[in-house]
Amino acid sequence: MPDRSLIFPSDEFRGRIAQFQARMAAARLDALLLTSPADIFYATGFLTRFWESPARPWFLIAPTKGEPVAVIPSIGADLMSRTWIDDIRTWDAPNPNDDGVTLLADTLCGLCPSGGRIGLPMGLETHLRMPLADYERVGEAIGDRTFADATDCVQRVREIKSEAEIEKMRATCIIAGNTFDRVPEFAGAGQTLDAAFRAFQMVCLAEGADWVSYVAGAAGPDGYGDVISPADTRPMQDGDILMLDTGATKDGYFCDFDRNYAIGIASDAARKCYDALWQATDDALRDLRPGHRSSDIHKMLSDGLRQRGAEPVRGRLGHGLGVTLTEWPSATPLDDTELRAGMVLTLEPGAIIGPGRMMVHEENILLREDGPELLSPRAAPELPIL
Repeated sequence: MPDRSLIFPSDEFRGRIAQFQARMAAARLDALLLTSPADIFYATGFLTRFWESPARPWFLIAPTKGEPVAVIPSIGADLMSRTWIDDIRTWDAPNPNDDGVTLLADTLCGLCPSGGRIGLPMGLETHLRMPLADYERVGEAIGDRTFADATDCVQRVREIKSEAEIEKMRATCIIAGNTFDRVPEFAGAGQTLDAAFRAFQMVCLAEGADWVSYVAGAAGPDGYGDVISPADTRPMQDGDILMLDTGATKDGYFCDFDRNYAIGIASDAARKCYDALWQATDDALRDLRPGHRSSDIHKMLSDGLRQRGAEPVRGRLGHGLGVTLTEWPSATPLDDTELRAGMVLTLEPGAIIGPGRMMVHEENILLREDGPELLSPRAAPELPIL
C-alpha cells in the first residue's frame, strides 16, 4: 500500500512527533497544542497558501503517547486527509458563535487527563494563531487542566534538520542561485528597482520556486540605507549598489540569501566594503563549529569586519532558517543558544560604508560536525558589475 504522506514519507513526520513527545515527557506535559502554520506544516506536511487568510484558526494536538489529532475547519479536511494524519476532526468555519472552541476543548480533555498540563509555544519567535478571547474560552472549558510553555519542546526539535530537510533546502538555494546568475538579464542602469523586483520574482518562479514569499533589496549610490523598504521607481544609475535578497520556497522550505551588484562602476569604498564582508564570511566558514554559541557568530563576523577596517552594522548578523524565513537562534551578542550539528543558519554580516549607507552580505550554511557546509552558491569574491 503506498505511503499516504505529503512532502516526506510518513516516517519523517512520525520521527518528529516522537521527538516532541520525548521532550514533552521530560517537561511533564500531557499534550502539545500547535496553532502556527510552520509548526502544523512541520508536524504534518499540510502545505497550503490558505494560511494567508486569517479568518480561520487551525489546531494540531499531540498527546504524550499515540498519534496527533487535527482539529481544523472543514475546508481543509480533504488536504489534511492526504497527509499521514488519520484522526481529523472538523467544524464549519468561520463560526462567530463557536469557531472550533468546543471541539478543541473536548479534544484536549479527551487527550489530557484531569489536572494535566497542555504545552503551548509561548516564547520568542512563537505566536498564538487564534483569537485571544477564544483562547481564554478554551482555558475555561478544559477545567483543571492548564497551559504551560512548550517553546523548548518545539524549538530544540525543529532547529536540527534531517537529511531529507537539508536536501529540500539545498534545492531551494540552487533555484535562488540560478536566479541570481540571471540578474544581468534584467537589472542595470536605467532600470527601476521595482521593475527589478518583479523580474526577479518571475525568474525565481521560472527556475522552479513554488512561491517567492519574500523579496527585499535596495539600490543607492555606494550602498543603501536599509534592507526592508519597498522598491521605489527611481532609475538605477552608474555608481549605485544594487542588493537583492530572497526568501523563495520549494516544498515548504526557505532559502534566505542576498547578492550585491555595482551598477556601471564600483567605487573603491564599495569594493573595499564588499571585500571585507566576503572575507569576514570566509573566516566564519573556516572557524565555526558545533559547541559555539549563536553570539560567537556575531563576534566572528564583527571581528572579521573590524580587522579589515569596516564598521559592523548594529543588530543581528545571522539567524536560523527552515520552514520559516527566519528561525531561532539570532546571531546577536545576547543570544547564547548552543550551536549543534544539523542546524541550518545564515551568516549575514553588514558593514557601514558611509553616513546612511551600508552593504549586507548573506550566505546559507548547514553546520556539520567538522564545520559549515555551504547550501547557497558562494558569492563572487569580487563585487560584480552590471
